[in-house]
Amino acid sequence: MRFYTVLAFALLFCGILSAQDQHFSQFYASPLTLNPALTGALEGKYRVSMIYRDQWRSTLDNPYQTFSAAADFRYKVRQYKKRYRDAVGVGVVFYNDKVNQINFSTNQIMASGAYHKALNPESDQFLSLGFQVGMVQRNVNYDQLNFDDQFNGTDQFNDPTAEVFPENNFAFSDMQIGLHYSYAPRGKTQVFVGAAMHHIMEPEMSFFFRDLPEDDQDERLSNTLFRKYSAHVGLQLPVSEKVQLAPRLLVYSQGPHLTFNAGTNFRFLVNDITGTAIHLGGWARPVNNFEDEWEMDAIVAMLGIEHQNFLLGFSYDISPGQLNINNRNRNAFEISVAYLGEYEDETVLCPKF
Repeated sequence: MRFYTVLAFALLFCGILSAQDQHFSQFYASPLTLNPALTGALEGKYRVSMIYRDQWRSTLDNPYQTFSAAADFRYKVRQYKKRYRDAVGVGVVFYNDKVNQINFSTNQIMASGAYHKALNPESDQFLSLGFQVGMVQRNVNYDQLNFDDQFNGTDQFNDPTAEVFPENNFAFSDMQIGLHYSYAPRGKTQVFVGAAMHHIMEPEMSFFFRDLPEDDQDERLSNTLFRKYSAHVGLQLPVSEKVQLAPRLLVYSQGPHLTFNAGTNFRFLVNDITGTAIHLGGWARPVNNFEDEWEMDAIVAMLGIEHQNFLLGFSYDISPGQLNINNRNRNAFEISVAYLGEYEDETVLCPKF
């Protein structure tokens, strides 16, 4: 059992991967990982988006990295009552999360679909239902780990090891479901509310548990991916002809963890002909950890640039002092980019950034 003890300690660093999901501070910039009901919720016919998160670079020699890329499409539904502009959204999202320190990675690919039901003839009010299904793959490179019997007696761990390794690569299926409501009348207050359930089947994530025969499986080695429940609210409040205020709230619960993201963005219209606008915002992320204690995980600052069909966002997580390791911070940086193809300025189903 010495191997299990050593590897479990090595993977303790990335325990967040098993206890709770990774997250993006720019959660509205990654709509398909936020809520399946946002598939096809866009002002256009298709959207291609990417987001990258670089975390704890000043603490780790090789930072903790997360990347997601998605493409989704919106198709109008032909109906006898053409006043109601129902739509169907389909898409695919790829997700990669990697701890370079031990070359531990999680890859996910999901097919996503949603139906957007118009609730009034003006088609400025929608109720959307979405679903995702796909595969998740986990991998760890044992060459990055050292064990006691590899010590050569002088200065290096380069001798062969007698440890018996479990399979270092496996895959499992996963699914999520979501609901979203949007009310977006032109020139007035716009409301966006959604809720989602992720990891419906609570799949087994342990390298150890699945590698053992059924008679030898010890529940203490089991590592279930907790089901996650999330809810998010966004508002668009017109302050003037060129300024909008956009409060944001995201709450999610997963196992013993509870997280809040709350803050606001300002949108400043620079050029209404080219659609150029600047977004500035900030919010806080308090968390309730597995010890049932509240702490401030991060303060987030965001800058967004909107030009024609392109969206470009930057955010920086500033971690408070109590999360420092050896007086070095665990801050994070994110960059997002999206392109809206065949832009149609007629319906608004999802807020930007």
